[in-house]
Amino acid sequence: MKALRWHGPRDLRLVDLVDSALQPGEVRVRVAYCGICGSDLHEYVDGPHAIPVECAHPISGRRAPLTLGHEFCGTVVESAALDVRIGARVAIEPEYRCGTCDYCRQGQYNRCISMGFVGLMGDGALAETVVVPAYTVHDLPEQVRFDQAAVLEPAAVALHAVRTSGLRPGDACAVFGMGPVGLLTVAMLRQCGAGEIIAVDVHAGRLALAAAMGASRAIDASRHDSTSEILAATSGRGAALAFEVAGLQATIDSTLACLRKGGEAVLVGLMGKAQVDIFDIVNRELRLTASVGYRDVFPTLIAWTAKGLIDPSAIVTRKVSLSQAVSQGFEALISDKDQVKVLVAPNGEDLR
Repeated sequence: MKALRWHGPRDLRLVDLVDSALQPGEVRVRVAYCGICGSDLHEYVDGPHAIPVECAHPISGRRAPLTLGHEFCGTVVESAALDVRIGARVAIEPEYRCGTCDYCRQGQYNRCISMGFVGLMGDGALAETVVVPAYTVHDLPEQVRFDQAAVLEPAAVALHAVRTSGLRPGDACAVFGMGPVGLLTVAMLRQCGAGEIIAVDVHAGRLALAAAMGASRAIDASRHDSTSEILAATSGRGAALAFEVAGLQATIDSTLACLRKGGEAVLVGLMGKAQVDIFDIVNRELRLTASVGYRDVFPTLIAWTAKGLIDPSAIVTRKVSLSQAVSQGFEALISDKDQVKVLVAPNGEDLR
């Protein structure tokens, strides 16, 4: 099979690999689409960040070089698991879990002590086929298209963040950063009953897409002060919740500044160290909530998509072949902010 392998920063190689034999409890999937995630871009530009290099990941047993790609779907072509049938159309929930640690036994598998992701800590789906643990597999009803299923993973990040928060129906919410997860957070907030949903970004095209996905107000932070605009939109009170999905010091500052007293900041974006004003946080009794990965959300997302309540594929801006993945995928996402979500079709699925 052909696979796109990470060997180092700016070093992705399209190579031929021999399919490995399945171990008990594993499934081989023919990949329909695989999305390129912001995490993949970070690994491409200046990794490794999550990719194991020195030691193999304890669950996957893999270290670099490895195949990227953790947002994907496809068809089961081989199964060594009794509960997964050959020919099934499936979406993959690509979180590794040990199943035995305290967190896994409590159902909090996204907090597993050995947590990792297919396609970052093990071989992923920028390949014609991929082998995954059977526990990651979710059957797709015929109403869910493959291009929708490929975007369920970032939608899961968004829905888990909303469920982790203290959202109540009618709450005024702000979302900072209209990348794929930020846009899907807007959609999840609308589906979960939020009131005013204010999208903040510096790119007009992404703000327009946010409005189409459920934002009631869009603020261009390159032209307007987001804190003042959010206070005005909430009659001076501030937002009940603000989701930081950009991973920047400036957006963390704005996320906290726009909150009402007793409000909640939900941290989803990834970055290193940041500075916050603890005096202000304590004085206004703000809550800081972090959200990582997802758990128990894929069945809900699949059901909502099948019923037409959400359309994750609304953020897809381009589909490319595996041979085009670097030039028309990774490089395009870095240089062209009109590109939001690029799907790669390793087996030549519909590229329109």
